[in-house]
Amino acid sequence: MKQSATLEKTTCYHCGDECLTKAYTIEEKHFCCHGCESVYHILSQNNLCSYYNYNDHPGATRNRTDKRFAYLNEPSILSSLLDYSDGQISIVTLYIPHIHCSSCLWLLEQLNKINPAIHYCRVDFLKKQLNIRFDHQKLSLQGLVEILYDIGYEPLISLHDIIKEQNTTNADKLVQKIAVAGFCFGNVMLLSFPEYFGLSVYEQTFKHFFGWLNILFALPVVFYSGKDYFISAWQNLKAKVLSIDFPLALGIAVLFLRTVAEVLTGTGAGFADTLCGLVFFLLVGKFVQKKTYHHLSFERDYRSFFPVAVHLINGNQEQPIPLSQLNTGHRIIIRNNEIIPADAILLKGEALVDFSFVTGETLPVTKVLGEIIYAGGRQTGYAIEMEVIKPVSQSYLTQLWNNEAFKRHKDTRIQTFNQRVSKYFTIVLLAIAIGSLLFWLPTSVTRGLSAFTAVLIVACPCALALSTPFTMAAALSVFDKNLFYLKNTSVVEQMAGIDTIVFDKTGTITTRENTQVQVPPNLTDEQKQLIYSACINSAHPLSAMICRELAGVKKHVPTLYFEIAGKGILATINGHKLRIGNSAFVLNQTEVNADVTKVYVMVDEHYLGYFALLHQYRGGLNIISQLKQAYQTYLLSGDRDHERNALQTFFVEPGHMLFNKSPQDKLDFIDLLQQQGKKVMMIGDGVNDSGALQQSNLGIAITDNVNNFTPGSDAILDGKSFDKLPAFMRFSKDAVNIIHLSFLISVTYNVIGLSYAVTGMLSPLTAAILMPVSTATIISFTSIATHFAAKKRKLK
Repeated sequence: MKQSATLEKTTCYHCGDECLTKAYTIEEKHFCCHGCESVYHILSQNNLCSYYNYNDHPGATRNRTDKRFAYLNEPSILSSLLDYSDGQISIVTLYIPHIHCSSCLWLLEQLNKINPAIHYCRVDFLKKQLNIRFDHQKLSLQGLVEILYDIGYEPLISLHDIIKEQNTTNADKLVQKIAVAGFCFGNVMLLSFPEYFGLSVYEQTFKHFFGWLNILFALPVVFYSGKDYFISAWQNLKAKVLSIDFPLALGIAVLFLRTVAEVLTGTGAGFADTLCGLVFFLLVGKFVQKKTYHHLSFERDYRSFFPVAVHLINGNQEQPIPLSQLNTGHRIIIRNNEIIPADAILLKGEALVDFSFVTGETLPVTKVLGEIIYAGGRQTGYAIEMEVIKPVSQSYLTQLWNNEAFKRHKDTRIQTFNQRVSKYFTIVLLAIAIGSLLFWLPTSVTRGLSAFTAVLIVACPCALALSTPFTMAAALSVFDKNLFYLKNTSVVEQMAGIDTIVFDKTGTITTRENTQVQVPPNLTDEQKQLIYSACINSAHPLSAMICRELAGVKKHVPTLYFEIAGKGILATINGHKLRIGNSAFVLNQTEVNADVTKVYVMVDEHYLGYFALLHQYRGGLNIISQLKQAYQTYLLSGDRDHERNALQTFFVEPGHMLFNKSPQDKLDFIDLLQQQGKKVMMIGDGVNDSGALQQSNLGIAITDNVNNFTPGSDAILDGKSFDKLPAFMRFSKDAVNIIHLSFLISVTYNVIGLSYAVTGMLSPLTAAILMPVSTATIISFTSIATHFAAKKRKLK
């Protein structure tokens, strides 16, 4: 049993939390702890109190212990975290999820005034990263992190920061290639204008000079800016695949070779202008297509969730060690709000573990001494001691993440329109080109070759290659404004191909934050005061929910207070004896119908009823009824089926609601649907949904805070926009239809151009006009049509 005292609450001036003491007071400003008092004192000393003018209570809740950041002094961890270090200066980049407004940015870039050992701070607001250069001889990394912690900006340092495999890919220098192609395109166009308008007899000497200059400008465009198209085409040919890069590479090669041939022989000016313009616009389209939300993380694994180090108990001392060194038999200590990194047995303390990221259950689970606690749970009570029974690599959560679904390359699951069309486009293009060659060959070899090359030049699928990226980029911006963040442009087409939608329950169609509390009927004001006065002393989440519901009532000081872990509260207040907890503790009987979570109340041996805690469904849940008109909808949940009747309205088909499903069960169910030929979209929120999200054709992680942990997915949906899901689905189909229409426009231009090309009389001026006009038409049409579709779906 644990005895505690009740203290008077006040509001913390810095973080806004309710505090239980008035001991920390400066200038009639109250603070909940020494940390908040310290940061105000630091800001005051450095004339930075204008910080509070930007935001009321900007600090974050903190529960630091003295040894929490001790692991940052371990050399192996330190060297992995630092970006740069020499004899005196170190540079580190930290992810700080509490950055949310201009006042945060302002304060964090003033850290040098708080501690002179900090030389430089720069905030990347979108990525919520802080780059810091500091003197490690005067300030350690641990000290730096503690400063950030004390001012309310605790960095999130996870194992993902140590293992930086995701950052090893080399940049493709796309921007530089666009710059080179654009520079050469502008100069070639300038040099080609005299040819367009005709040259007088006295200026013929410039014709050859300009032709050679055009070849020089074309060289870097072909062999630097455009080389990736040749590489991709060759690799696809080796794999026996005809992609859109093959006709593009063929068109670039033919344009260059014919330009060189005409300039060398003096028979023409060549097509250097068309060549440079083609490569430039293609690269711009590729840049647009690669647009993604780098400030959001779509590739999460268990390392993003696990800590960098753990505190090992060695005799009577604590020693921080890297997680990689944690082995079976080690005895570790897990403090409040820390993650359990490996399967372990509880040896000491009261474990109240939040498994919401693993199982989907929102309420913490009480564990008793000697019980196994699986990795991935978060301790929400006091510090506990545990003995590791499995290494991290063999823990339950790690095994979940090592499923084959996480190794799949999802980009090939639903083919895009370009992938489907490019094969047939290439075959038809080569057939027309070869047919033109054979038709004119008996008459004139020169005209036959001219017709052959002209067909490859005119029918080069520039407009087709640009229609998809520009349409999808416009669609991506519409989704972004509506708080729906897609990993890349191809996700829009994948969404349009979906025919089945699977919902997780907890945290997806219900919210974790706003659990509804039903108060026992006929409670008097005095009884509410007694219950509130007892529950306010408990750290249990259920007590916190009850206090939130009864907020505003008068509070009394208990003369006696005991809290029994896993059972409930015994208290004496104003002479009244209270018993609050589960049915076995309060009524001495086992709960029979556990349809909802209940907290029973007894005052002076008189039973008053129970508080019922119900999941709060998201606003706009009726969208499921809208979606099932066009899609098959399913519900997968790790919870019990006590809400089956409430959800029957939305999932009426037999067998479309499945409860008590483990993460592996969810993954297997998605796989079963796919074996039946269905294109499945999974919507979930936690680690327990990660396997299903990866297995599905399209995985969407829903969150009420895009900066919180979200599992690996193709898209992240802000909970505020959940009710817009039907509009998102219809808009994705609109975007694909726009691509189809733009393809028809592209074909129309190709037909017009081919009518000139097959005659073998295509002039450089015709090609120079046709290519940019068709490109401008496609870009304009896709942009205007996409925004019109967005307005039609009420997304703008």
